[in-house]
Amino acid sequence: MPRWDGPGGEKPDSLLLWNKSCHPVHSAPCPGQPADPLHLQLLQQSALDWFGLWRAMADQADCVSVPEFSRLLRMDPHLQTYAKDFQRRYELFQKTLLQLEEAEGGFDQFTRSYWSFGVHRRTDNSLFFKEWAPAAEALFLTGDFNGWDKFSHPYTKKEFGKWELILPAKHDKSPAVDHNTKLKVVVHTKAGERLYRISPWAKYVTQEEKAAVYDWVHWDPPQPYMHVHPRPRKPTNLRIYEAHVGIASPEGKIASYSNFTNNVLPRIKDLGYNCIQLMAVMEHAYYASFGYQITSFFAASSRYGTPDELKQLIDVAHSLGIMVLLDVVHSHASNNTVDGLNQFDGSDSCFFHSPPRGQHSLWDSRLFNYSSWEVLRFLLSNLRWWMEEYRFDGFRFDGVTSMLYHHHGIGVGFSGDYSEYFGLQVDEDSLVYLMLANHILHTLYPDCITIAEDVSGMPAMCRAVEEGGLGFDYRLAMAIPDKWIQILKELKDEDWDMGNIVHTLVNRRYGEKSIAYAESHDQALVGDKTLAFWLMDKEMYTNMSSFIPMTPVIDRGIQLHKMIRLITHGLGGEGYLNFIGNEFGHPEWLDFPREGNNQSYHYARRQFNLLDTDHLRYRQLYFFDRDMNLTEDKYGWLAAPPAFVSAKHEDDKVIVFDRANVLFIFNFHPSKSFQGYRVGVDAPGKYKIKLDSDAAQYGGHGRLDHSTEFFTEPQPFNGRPNSMQVYIPCRTAIVLANEELDYCY
Repeated sequence: MPRWDGPGGEKPDSLLLWNKSCHPVHSAPCPGQPADPLHLQLLQQSALDWFGLWRAMADQADCVSVPEFSRLLRMDPHLQTYAKDFQRRYELFQKTLLQLEEAEGGFDQFTRSYWSFGVHRRTDNSLFFKEWAPAAEALFLTGDFNGWDKFSHPYTKKEFGKWELILPAKHDKSPAVDHNTKLKVVVHTKAGERLYRISPWAKYVTQEEKAAVYDWVHWDPPQPYMHVHPRPRKPTNLRIYEAHVGIASPEGKIASYSNFTNNVLPRIKDLGYNCIQLMAVMEHAYYASFGYQITSFFAASSRYGTPDELKQLIDVAHSLGIMVLLDVVHSHASNNTVDGLNQFDGSDSCFFHSPPRGQHSLWDSRLFNYSSWEVLRFLLSNLRWWMEEYRFDGFRFDGVTSMLYHHHGIGVGFSGDYSEYFGLQVDEDSLVYLMLANHILHTLYPDCITIAEDVSGMPAMCRAVEEGGLGFDYRLAMAIPDKWIQILKELKDEDWDMGNIVHTLVNRRYGEKSIAYAESHDQALVGDKTLAFWLMDKEMYTNMSSFIPMTPVIDRGIQLHKMIRLITHGLGGEGYLNFIGNEFGHPEWLDFPREGNNQSYHYARRQFNLLDTDHLRYRQLYFFDRDMNLTEDKYGWLAAPPAFVSAKHEDDKVIVFDRANVLFIFNFHPSKSFQGYRVGVDAPGKYKIKLDSDAAQYGGHGRLDHSTEFFTEPQPFNGRPNSMQVYIPCRTAIVLANEELDYCY
């Protein structure tokens, strides 16, 4: 339940919901003064009233029910044991919504607090400034506009830790602070310190060359960018291209929003992805943090360009029918003080819990106090800002596991036992925040997509809030990339366990959608390797030319790279994700400039130029990735229920499954091909090959005739009512579709 951050912790009048119906509580007599009988009577009556109120509230709490909880129980009856936990969470959620209605006029107004906090130009060109700094003794505004005078423009102290300042327009009616000029908040603490801070609501911050910290820059362009294209509709088959703007160029430098718009968006469209997930957009002072140490939450990173250039990027993506998600970091914040949120008002709390609870021991960062009313205002408004100002289409929430548990997942191995997801280890303040965020986003934006990065497997993560869930659309299937790396690191090809591979790919909660991915962005970082580099390693430097015969290492690597990605795509979830460059087997690793590499950008880039060289085999992997997505787009297996796995043959190294009436056959055997191999299939009819990893244009050996027609027989096999015989070469995957079916979905 939110605490009230007024002076002394008192509630605003509008939130005294229960006190107004009760008798006033008279103060006790002074020490040594005899108690007045009337005074005692009033105290006793007041105590009885409060006891009655407490009983009424307790009874009311017992009556709170989760509206659609029965639907969740139909999915998973074992959750009945934890019905009271779901009830309590939902009650806290509903109570917060009620308080928002009473105190703020509802969540619509509350989540637009960026209209009042920070700096805003009014219709008369006066500027209104507002901050929340409850521990501050005084606030002043300084900057280019007043010659950096530290005392000429004081804020006025308001209730509940708020501070306000109005700057009238100049004599020529123009704003007192010019566009693109610098500002600072000067915070005077109760300890007598004078601190220079960036507004937490700053919309644009920049760093001068060789400067150590960022500056708050007033962004108010005379002709701001206006979006032209409407948002695309939410797809039922989500294919995500995860990207980092700064590395999206072959050049050894920080790439720009404009470069991404002009050079990368056309590639993403060509590849058949219908959604982009942008990393490292929220401003972060340390580039090598990969965008996960946020310093300014409302500012788009200026190292790539201006806010208008990011808006144009999103607008052009929308024109191509591509949604854009923001990788949002609300799980923690940078430790930085001068250009971050930490100690904004001079205290060790403000937006965060006081230490040690407010510090993440592994990430060296600060942890939000989700029970604070003003923190809710800040974070929920932050989500609304990115949706409204930049027209993002949703969010991938980073670090959800850390948010959900007081232990933050540190040193905890989740076994799947339900007791791990309920009880005192769960941080219900942050859990309710996530429920609120999803409820508000999906109410205001029905086509919004939210994805949870959670490794714990929290039940009902991706079920509706009305069912007692957290309301996410998808969760990341984080076990899948770990499994592929483990296999490549530890097992010979002949020791691959087909059953274990299938189990990892299908092991997800029924009725909760997952995003499958074969490799994560973390695996591309220095110290680890991408799938392609694990498979082919140093031979990628010398043997990727199609002018020379494939070596055994390159042959194996190219074939398995395609097969791993296809089986993950087809079997692993209800959505699919690829990290920028991995679609063509990007060589080497990712390493941001830092002291340890002499601030080099050599590995902080994506070598798209490799695709423009016709004879390099990277193009073959690119073409396969493109056609895999286009085949899915035609047949819609990601939008279909989970697959039926009819075969996982350990000796043959064969996996067969059907999904959306599409048949997938994988032969992982390094040397055995099978002629007349019988496979089970659900729908009878004539089947033809629609995707073949062995095709020559994908770097395969061209052993299959794509004009071949496969006719089913009414012969049950491996749990399917029909079957047919196929030729399946070694290290090959094929996708077959029924020519007699209409594949509209």
